[in-house]
Amino acid sequence: MGFDQNDNFSVPPGQPEPEPVYVQQAPPKKRTGWKVFWAIVIILSVLANIIFFMALIGMVAVFATTQDGIFTEDIIVAGPAATKIAVINLQDLIDDETAEDIYKQIKRASEDENVKGLIIRVNSPGGTVAASDRINQEILKYKDETEKPVVAFMQDIATSGGYYASVAADKIVAEPTIITGSIGVIFGHFVIRELLEEKLGIEPVIIKSGEKKDWPSPFSETTDAQRRYIERKLITPAYERFVRIVADQRAELSADDVRQLADGSIYNADEALENKMIDQIGYLDDAIETAKELAGVEKARVVEYKEPFSFASFLRSGQSSRLKIDKTTLYEFTKPQLLYLWTID
Repeated sequence: MGFDQNDNFSVPPGQPEPEPVYVQQAPPKKRTGWKVFWAIVIILSVLANIIFFMALIGMVAVFATTQDGIFTEDIIVAGPAATKIAVINLQDLIDDETAEDIYKQIKRASEDENVKGLIIRVNSPGGTVAASDRINQEILKYKDETEKPVVAFMQDIATSGGYYASVAADKIVAEPTIITGSIGVIFGHFVIRELLEEKLGIEPVIIKSGEKKDWPSPFSETTDAQRRYIERKLITPAYERFVRIVADQRAELSADDVRQLADGSIYNADEALENKMIDQIGYLDDAIETAKELAGVEKARVVEYKEPFSFASFLRSGQSSRLKIDKTTLYEFTKPQLLYLWTID
């Protein structure tokens, strides 16, 4: 088979074939300049986004922290914005933090001219004597300064300090399943002497200026003399104030009526209504209608105050969730507690 002379080179007869010559071609030049440029652009872009994100987080943190205690309004019932009924929630154990929260919400309502009345929605077994009293007085102050009505709406449980706060309202509406009452005072403290001495080998040493200085003490048994002293100094005054508050703020009840009820007993809705401890059995809609009637309005927007998320509250909750054993914690754990609280032993 021959070769095409036009397409192939042929060696003349008798001549050796030349050795092939290999020419090494230089590799194509890499364009590294653009790659470096784009790499720098991408890195700077990433850094800029990180800085922007951190700045945004900082701005949100500052804003959210400064907004701590500022409340937003959730609409429960639609209505005209110029006529509002504000719902304030009093829930769980009543302590200093609860009283401060209620104070802020009442203050928020008092500064809003469109708010024509309040509903205090109570679902609490009570709490400390001082905090319960502060809430009661804040409600009275709101009524006195604004001349606007307040309705207490009791859900689930409103006993002791929960009832103490409720009687400041103009009217009390309670759900059919309410547990209320428990008018009275309870006092308790821990005695840890045996634990310290027999279990841990620690002997407490107390040096005091007078016999009653440490009554009652967590480091000694409570004597009959100490019990009589506590009853005279703490229990009786707090009890008498509870009776007087209910008698003064529930026009339907005399002091003698309250004393008949104030043996610590709890009451269901029918019993509470029969004993004039409440004004009506109903639900939230009934409480709203009562508030509108007292405010003299036909239509109203019903709003509920909510505290928005803030880093301050988040940090507080994070701190409170950690167990800290320090002198303050130990004091809070061992100090006596005087309570308007319904408890089940």
